[in-house]
Amino acid sequence: MATDVLTGPTILGTATRTKAYKNLIDGEWVESSTGETFENRNPADTRDVVGIFQKSGPADVEAAVEAAKHAFKKWRLVPAPRRAEIVYRAAEILQGSKEEFARDMTREMGKVLDETRGDVQEAVDTAYYMAGEGRRMFGPTTPSELPNKFAMAIRQPLGVCGLITPWNFPMAIPSWKLLPAIVCGNTCVIKPAQDTPLSTFNLVRTLVDAGLPKGVINIVTGFGPEVGGPLSEHPDVKAVSLTGSSAVGRIVGQTAAKRFKHCSLELGGKNPMIVLDDANLDLAIEGGLWGGFGTTGQRCTATSRIIVQKGVYGEFIERYVERARALKVGNGMDEETQMGPAVNENQLATDLRYVDIGKAEGARLKCGGNRLTSGDYAHGFFMEPTVFADVDPKMRIAQEEIFGPVVSIIPCEDLEDAIEIANNIEYGLSSSLYTKDVNKAFSAMRDLEAGITYINAPTIGAEVHLPFGGVKSTGNGHREGGVGAIDFFSQWKAVYVDYSDTLQRAQIDRGE
Repeated sequence: MATDVLTGPTILGTATRTKAYKNLIDGEWVESSTGETFENRNPADTRDVVGIFQKSGPADVEAAVEAAKHAFKKWRLVPAPRRAEIVYRAAEILQGSKEEFARDMTREMGKVLDETRGDVQEAVDTAYYMAGEGRRMFGPTTPSELPNKFAMAIRQPLGVCGLITPWNFPMAIPSWKLLPAIVCGNTCVIKPAQDTPLSTFNLVRTLVDAGLPKGVINIVTGFGPEVGGPLSEHPDVKAVSLTGSSAVGRIVGQTAAKRFKHCSLELGGKNPMIVLDDANLDLAIEGGLWGGFGTTGQRCTATSRIIVQKGVYGEFIERYVERARALKVGNGMDEETQMGPAVNENQLATDLRYVDIGKAEGARLKCGGNRLTSGDYAHGFFMEPTVFADVDPKMRIAQEEIFGPVVSIIPCEDLEDAIEIANNIEYGLSSSLYTKDVNKAFSAMRDLEAGITYINAPTIGAEVHLPFGGVKSTGNGHREGGVGAIDFFSQWKAVYVDYSDTLQRAQIDRGE
């Protein structure tokens, strides 16, 4: 999978050996057809080269799809429980490698160790759940309207699936796609995010070690135009699953539609957390901090808008800002760090640009807004936790996904006003309400336009056995996780067995 190459200079000014990783195509670790590579660097300290990966091109995608197409002929015939047993073995291996893989992930992505351990654990949980689904590929049997006739529906695989995954949950989200896909009998070509390919390699290597046959999963690393585009356009790819930005999602969705491919899009979010006057403020502040600044705000489910009823608005801001200022920012490998860096220079620049936009729009900057550059921050992409108050719901910082540690606090009159503010957005992924009033809680569960609603918890966190996804511009209606993933990666086939030994014509030969 990897070979050591000499790189340098390093932190100490001397050359070191860095692993060079190859693509996985038809069970073999191979170099790209382009002969080019790219570096994966630690966003907390860019002097640290995590690995060197293949900068692939369309020819590599072609080879990977061909391998997956060939493997599908046999893999689809393996009984689903047998396919699932491989996934179960992978879960056991992942559990034993959790700390190693978490540390790899913190180095390449930046989020703190507690979070990367959780990311790996989510892949473990997904593997255990999907292993069980291998024995639950249920389809209905139903009475026929004609005598001596049997009717049922069965699930069948789609074929080759193209998977395009993001950098913020670089093992959990690939597991959401890969594991249900292969349990359903599909084969896969996956393009991991160029910022975080190692975590996907670790997941796939685990599946290979668990006994996955060659060609069932293939990895092609590289960039969107050279790999993601050709993968989504390939005529032999029967389904495409993307987690990414709404802009990229529109392109992939349009491409898939031209060939009538199955297409699952999980895109952006601008998630509201509503805090009412009767809320447990201590709990709401804790939730808002975790939701707003966990993963450095780099989540599609991040709590980027906090809508606070006017009775507690002043107190909430004062206490929330004080806690935000006190968060320890730094290298995620330090167990005491509470918020890591932005994933790359471009993302940090975007975060800082939105700070300027918020100030220009007239929002009150209560804390943060600056890049951290001194001392241990000098070689990373660090930013202060940032809070704006008195934000108008129509401001860009309250409407557009920033994907960074920038939280907008918006005042509201009551629950009805809060829900109107929450819904007046193009996205609809996650939402939350803090209240002690059960009537208001159930009203919010009904009225918030979102795929997920939390009561007395922030807008983040997903349990693998429940559907994950959103409404409006957050996606195209499919769900990841739970049976929703099985639904996407399989297709229904109706089967009829007529044992009457006569021609029977439904709706015509009913008999009276």
